[in-house]
Amino acid sequence: MIRLVVRTGIALAGNAVGLIVAALVLDKMDIDVTGFIVAVVIFTVVLALLTPFLASTFRRNDAASAALGGVSLIATLVSLVITDLISDGFSISGVGTWIAAAVIVWVVSLLAVFILPYLGLKKYLEEKRA
Repeated sequence: MIRLVVRTGIALAGNAVGLIVAALVLDKMDIDVTGFIVAVVIFTVVLALLTPFLASTFRRNDAASAALGGVSLIATLVSLVITDLISDGFSISGVGTWIAAAVIVWVVSLLAVFILPYLGLKKYLEEKRA
């Protein structure tokens, strides 16, 4: 149970960092301070539900391995679209901005998910186990 909570927290933090970086870098992407937490939660939930669904769909249809490798990036783009549709405090405009936002959020979230556990969280969890 603790691992699930920690993984969820890391995913939320990683996605929050990814969305912040993308909003800072891209002029046509805006996140309101008040809608930020809602946008992060919506994005994270949609991404968590969509990634395994897309992976199983691509596997079932014998998609190319490149498509399977891009599942996370595709899920990120679709999650951004759904977050934009649902959240009032989040907006992206322009095809180039959509693509750039998906890549930036994907890369930064991926890095954050790998880096965050090594900033003391892994040591904390190991101490709890002992």
